[in-house]
Amino acid sequence: MQHFVTSSGAARDADVRASLSHLKSDIDAAFNGFPTDPNPQELAALRTIEQLFARQRDLVDGMLGWPTDERRRRAPLLIDREVEPIQMEILQRSDQLRIANDQMLHEADQALLAQFAMLQGNLTRSIVLALGSALVLILASLVYILRLESQTRTRYNELVRSRGELERLSARLVDAQETERRNISRELHDEVGQTLGALLVDFGRLAAAAPPELREQVEHMKTVAERSVKSVRNLALLLRPSMLDDLGLVAALEWQGREVSRSSEMEVDVQSENVSDDLPDEYKVTVYRLVQEALNNAVRHSGARNARVRVDQAGGRIRVVVADDGRGFNPDRMRGMGILGMEERVKRLGGSLIIESKPGQGSTLTANLPAPRLKEKLA
Repeated sequence: MQHFVTSSGAARDADVRASLSHLKSDIDAAFNGFPTDPNPQELAALRTIEQLFARQRDLVDGMLGWPTDERRRRAPLLIDREVEPIQMEILQRSDQLRIANDQMLHEADQALLAQFAMLQGNLTRSIVLALGSALVLILASLVYILRLESQTRTRYNELVRSRGELERLSARLVDAQETERRNISRELHDEVGQTLGALLVDFGRLAAAAPPELREQVEHMKTVAERSVKSVRNLALLLRPSMLDDLGLVAALEWQGREVSRSSEMEVDVQSENVSDDLPDEYKVTVYRLVQEALNNAVRHSGARNARVRVDQAGGRIRVVVADDGRGFNPDRMRGMGILGMEERVKRLGGSLIIESKPGQGSTLTANLPAPRLKEKLA
């Protein structure tokens, strides 16, 4: 405005008037864009500033209407006396408004800081409470886990002890069973067999001296006694073949194969290689019972026509294989007391038992036992 009123020509009047008009529009837009709900102090300062701008605008509009010479002569004095005081008051009012705004912002910041501090305190307490609860839960879980572990260890030790006791009991039962079988077999052979033999001799003498009308009845009684002698002999051999003690393991297995072939429709082939005659009694009994149980199962359940038994001793172990061409079965689903008994006997000597079979493809039983000398070295 000062430059405009002191200029010497009117060539730039249109530009200056356009700039002033644009400036007035900007000021009006700024007033209109101010928030409509300020606080009372802010509103009063804003209204005062708006009135001062209106007064200044009126003075400027008046000066713009003066002729050039008059404007150049009167305008500087009017600007010094009227316009500049208004500008100073506008600046003061603006500073007051800025200070008020700064105060409000400071108070808002303080309130926000207080809320943040309260939130931080609540969050800290929540975190401490959560950590404390988690620590308590961890300690309780640890105590519970340790208690469970102790109970599990105790039960496991009890199970191990019970299993060991059961294994020892099973071994004692097997030993007692074999001892009773040996005793019963000896009693049948020595006592009952000899008694029946003597009875046969008496029946023979009686038949020779009996009158013709009684001779047929005596012969019938002699026949019954002979069948009884044969049955007793078979029972004694099934309980404990004397040849197992007298002739050794191989001879007992061969006799067993012949007996099974004779009494059933299954042909049994027994083969052996390097089997020692000095095997301990528990080894001979175990191998004999394995073969006996396997052949009996094949006769009763498989419908096999042929079976093969092979026993060999080499490389510090004894290997027993019993194979048949029967209908087969599923070893994982069909496990009777006979198989469990065989597994128990083999396990007792530190060996392993494998049964391979599929429906329609026969069965193969393989037992691997450590030889007595190898077992003694390991012990």
